Amino acid sequence: MRMKDRPCLKERTYAIEEKFLSPYACKSADTRGRRVTETPCTMRTDFQRDRDRIIYCKSFRRLKNKTQVFFSPEGDHYITRLTHTLDVAQIARSIARALSLNEDLTEAIALGHDLGHTPFGHSGERILNNLSPNGFCHNEQSLRVVDVLEKDGEGLNLTYEVRDGILNHTKSGNPSTLEGKCVSVADRIAYINHDLDDAFRAGILKESDVPESIREVLGNSSRERINTAVYSIFETSDGKNFVRMDNEVEKASEELRAFMFEKVYITGSAKSEEKKAERMLTAMYEYFTKHTDKLPQTYANLMSQYSKEQVVCDYLSSMTDRYAVYMFNKIFVPKGWTFIDESN
Repeated sequence: MRMKDRPCLKERTYAIEEKFLSPYACKSADTRGRRVTETPCTMRTDFQRDRDRIIYCKSFRRLKNKTQVFFSPEGDHYITRLTHTLDVAQIARSIARALSLNEDLTEAIALGHDLGHTPFGHSGERILNNLSPNGFCHNEQSLRVVDVLEKDGEGLNLTYEVRDGILNHTKSGNPSTLEGKCVSVADRIAYINHDLDDAFRAGILKESDVPESIREVLGNSSRERINTAVYSIFETSDGKNFVRMDNEVEKASEELRAFMFEKVYITGSAKSEEKKAERMLTAMYEYFTKHTDKLPQTYANLMSQYSKEQVVCDYLSSMTDRYAVYMFNKIFVPKGWTFIDESN
């Protein structure tokens, strides 16, 4: 069957959404569209296309070698930025399904929400924020990745709703769709619980270290805590124009988040290597701002539109942990000499 003769399968999706989704859901047919108009796909909705574009972009693949909390962990089971992203997508879709919201839009936002994250986790973000006169926030950089940096400077041309959800997924953000709000709350649920599991795995904390007041409300395992949070959101938000937990679960979740900052994020083994990361990123930032001719061509091409400080941050934030170490060694660590044996 030729392309022009194929039935418009996405119309079936539109009909299903109209029949079954909440009146507060963002339906695929109602998207505000893309910044650059494109020929629509007959099979996939625009949100489904956005999901596919993110899955296949280079920035998404690099997430597998970017730190979540622990720098370049030796074990195979520590959370990386990629596994965190998949966790967020799973939790966000569970929330969206429970509330009869648009799962395709929710998943697209979740898969793209951390594309702009730096190497070395939030430490890298703080370092670049201090170095750049423009500042640096990973949510803004994630939007820049999909708008500008992907496809050699062309960007992915995503829909307004996905871009809005990516930009506003942080705790201080205010997404314009309930699907974006699902991702925002799922992000916090995921990183608190799975970072806690990593802290147990690394021997930094024991389950008994978690205050009893938190465990009584949320549960004694990652599975229990996530289920408690998701079910609380369902009970509180079903049929309503908001996405949030009940007060008791919200309070216990904030207490767990504060506990993690005190015991893991700000102090402890996860931070012991931060000074090294700071020296590396600072040295490379200064090097590339002075030697912009050493930037890869894709980034050098951006110099006609953006400041060198912005472009250098684009390049450094795109690096994986191990590529940042490799590039630092390539620039600053002398190579060994090959000696000729003159004893004969």
